[in-house]
Amino acid sequence: MDNVIAVSFTEDANAYEALTKLRELNDQGRIDLAGGAVVTREADGQVVIKDEVGDIGYVGTATGGTVGVIIGILGGPLGVLLGGATGVLVGSLFDLADTEDAESVLEQISRSVRTDHTSLIAEVSEGSPDVVNAAMDSVGGSVIRRSVYDVEGEIAYAEEAQRAAKQEARKQMREQRREERKENFHEKVAELKSKLHIDEPVEAGGS
Repeated sequence: MDNVIAVSFTEDANAYEALTKLRELNDQGRIDLAGGAVVTREADGQVVIKDEVGDIGYVGTATGGTVGVIIGILGGPLGVLLGGATGVLVGSLFDLADTEDAESVLEQISRSVRTDHTSLIAEVSEGSPDVVNAAMDSVGGSVIRRSVYDVEGEIAYAEEAQRAAKQEARKQMREQRREERKENFHEKVAELKSKLHIDEPVEAGGS
């Protein structure tokens, strides 16, 4: 089975040991590790790679490994919609147990990548989940596992969603600037009238 796993830890330092264990399982032929990364989410929502192994691809691009693309999505505009990029939400309003109740696969993964904590995201081919589960449990890791097929299905829609989010943000910025220019225009006209002592026209019938 080809799966993406997201692992959170009771002790942050254990994420690095967990990545080492996945590498060892790969070397032993017990799993096929396509790529993995230890990541942390900063207060501004950015997802930073602390350590990596294998082909995780280039973050924020549609090429390369699935793990790199996931990290790029979680740290981008779509992360806001998933509750991840605000920093405050992840790890404070959501309990780790809530991840199983999330409808979106990417949302489940996003909730496991908590602010100021290290997490592990990896793509693995495994005959049985027991091997990875046992390895992660030995270092206090809690595993969320979803099929690569399901994850890639959401990634295909995520790229379009991010593009739409950027377009909407640009539209709002343009509208805001337009309103600011209107206000500045009216202020400058009023100032010019004042300098030229131009009075407003008197309505018909007025004194």
